[in-house]
Amino acid sequence: MQTSLPVALSAQLAMEKRLDTLANNLANVGTAGFRAEEVKFESLMSRASSRTVAFASQGQQYLSTRAGALTETGNPLDMAVAGEAFFAIQTPKGTVYTRDGRMQMSDAGELRTVNGEPFLDVGGAPLQIDPNGGPIHIAHDGMITQGGGQIGAVGLFKMPAGANLSRAGTSGVVPDAKAQPIVDFNEDRIAQGFVEGSNVNPILEMTRLIEVQRIFEQAANMIQTSENSLNEAVTQLGAPK
Repeated sequence: MQTSLPVALSAQLAMEKRLDTLANNLANVGTAGFRAEEVKFESLMSRASSRTVAFASQGQQYLSTRAGALTETGNPLDMAVAGEAFFAIQTPKGTVYTRDGRMQMSDAGELRTVNGEPFLDVGGAPLQIDPNGGPIHIAHDGMITQGGGQIGAVGLFKMPAGANLSRAGTSGVVPDAKAQPIVDFNEDRIAQGFVEGSNVNPILEMTRLIEVQRIFEQAANMIQTSENSLNEAVTQLGAPK
């Protein structure tokens, strides 16, 4: 039984999926708080023939949690996380976690994302300040001070170990296990006046893109070679003797 054809097809399916993730990553290089998407591939073993044949799986996608670069903006409504924690925001579909800390204040003093979703405190309540109370100061532990008084605290949350993250919107994520509020700010803290960029490495992603394209072409050549070999065998078998 000829096995090169299905093996090559499995490789093409895997590489097509990887191309999609690389293209999406590169398209969001400039998106604040964006988490790059990676794919983990495995081999599927088959004993349909006398020899063990390894097929490439289509891959398991996951979101990278490595930190992006911080850029100082000087805007008191911008904040970034130094560490692995996430901010929490309220969306129509429930609580979503993000590393995009660009805040905007509504006319009523609500602190919202650039898309209009409220930022939440550690208890899940929307953050609000006095729109006429002057500048705010956000401490490393998220405590918000305005006019000399404490008026709230930005919630920081950590993803459980081993949790799988799914994308929600452009920069948001949702874990498959409950996120835990941060109580120790030695490893995770807030930096006011900074914004975290995407964690996509454009040079590395371009290198991967070129590599994947080459593998895809090699698989295509293998399929063509396999078809030519099969056609030649059929022709020879069908030739009059």
